[in-house]
Amino acid sequence: MARLFGTDGVRGVANTELTCEMAFRLGQAAVIKMGKSILVGKDTRLSGDMLESALAAGVMSMGGTALLAGIIPTPGVALLTRELACDAGVVISASHNPPEYNGIKFFDAQGFKLPDAVEDEFEVIVREGVPAEQMPAGDAVGVAIPVEDACRIYIDHAVKTVTDAGVDFKGLTVALDTGHGASSLTSAEALRALGAEVIAINEDFDGTDINVECGSTHLGPLHQLMQESGADVGIAHDGDADRVMLVDADGGEIDGDMVEAVCAIDLKERGLLAGDTVVSTVMCNLGFVHAMRDAGIAVEQTKVGDRYVLERMRERGYVLGGEQSGHMIFLEHNSTGDGLVTALQFLAACRRAGKTAGEMARVMTRFPQRLINVRVKDKHALPDCAPVWDAVKAAEEELGEDGRVLIRTSGTEPLVRVMVEASDESVANSVCERLAQVVEAEL
Repeated sequence: MARLFGTDGVRGVANTELTCEMAFRLGQAAVIKMGKSILVGKDTRLSGDMLESALAAGVMSMGGTALLAGIIPTPGVALLTRELACDAGVVISASHNPPEYNGIKFFDAQGFKLPDAVEDEFEVIVREGVPAEQMPAGDAVGVAIPVEDACRIYIDHAVKTVTDAGVDFKGLTVALDTGHGASSLTSAEALRALGAEVIAINEDFDGTDINVECGSTHLGPLHQLMQESGADVGIAHDGDADRVMLVDADGGEIDGDMVEAVCAIDLKERGLLAGDTVVSTVMCNLGFVHAMRDAGIAVEQTKVGDRYVLERMRERGYVLGGEQSGHMIFLEHNSTGDGLVTALQFLAACRRAGKTAGEMARVMTRFPQRLINVRVKDKHALPDCAPVWDAVKAAEEELGEDGRVLIRTSGTEPLVRVMVEASDESVANSVCERLAQVVEAEL
């Protein structure tokens, strides 16, 4: 039987794969395993109300209190869980996925994602249900309470991360695409509070347009807005605003690796980069590793997923970690990926240096990268497939220090992902295509 929890909570098409019964039982599990005070937030999807109602009913059925924060970015839920001293936080969101999907993910009382072992305990409750004799009766059931000013608390916190460092954004013009998602209620207001002029698109939402051809996974609308407005920098979020992508005034895209590089150097120069080390994943661009090496900063790499980045940061006391996709964790400011705080920290670094976003991003040169997803019959045979690893070894010897190879299986599909980076684009393409053919032939 497939595991219910994926890399970021329980996710699926709403009302068929992710059902109200599952949401109800997950609410029960939260009270049983975490405690009686459960904060609940959601993004703008149409199914959010339905799943929120079911999950809150599950919380109340076990005598818990469901604190309803309404539409709010994922990092806002992590923050409020701590600020309001809740036992756990829940986000109803499928992040960057299409509108018909939804998801349910949990934070502990400190705003950190749950370890696999706790998720497994939740899963038992979802699959087996709660015996009737264990359910509180009559006046022992719980209640739902709306949280007043939930977004305001999050906005004020994000703004304070910049003002406390003595920085403002007066004179800066920002183009913003909130992707019809949760940041529609937060990002523009935070930027304006810091003095920026903000020109925003896709701030409206009807529940069926979140992430559709917009936001951080579709930068076309932001590029167009940048051209029309002449803004200094562009910012785009995904549906739940736990990630961010930026665009400079010339249309250059600034991904998570570049943002992390800029912020790491800024922190190091201010003596605030613990251990002179940052954390990223095995998917980070080789150019990022080289830029960090040149700046005297070590890079520790984890497997893909912001939870693994966070794990390493907490284990070793590091303050900055992230992913190429724009998930960035500033552990001094929040306990999870925070798209708004990331954008604000990047812009604050630009202000301190007196440089534009494009000039700052040039601290790293992105190596050409080619990724091929190979559909295979048996992805689980990859670890023991000698011909594939022989081909990888030969490719690594050919590339030397000017390139690298990464081959891994998809967590959800029958795919093997073949990724090659090289200083020369044609070399990256040819090596990647060659390895993909070996994978296809052998698996």
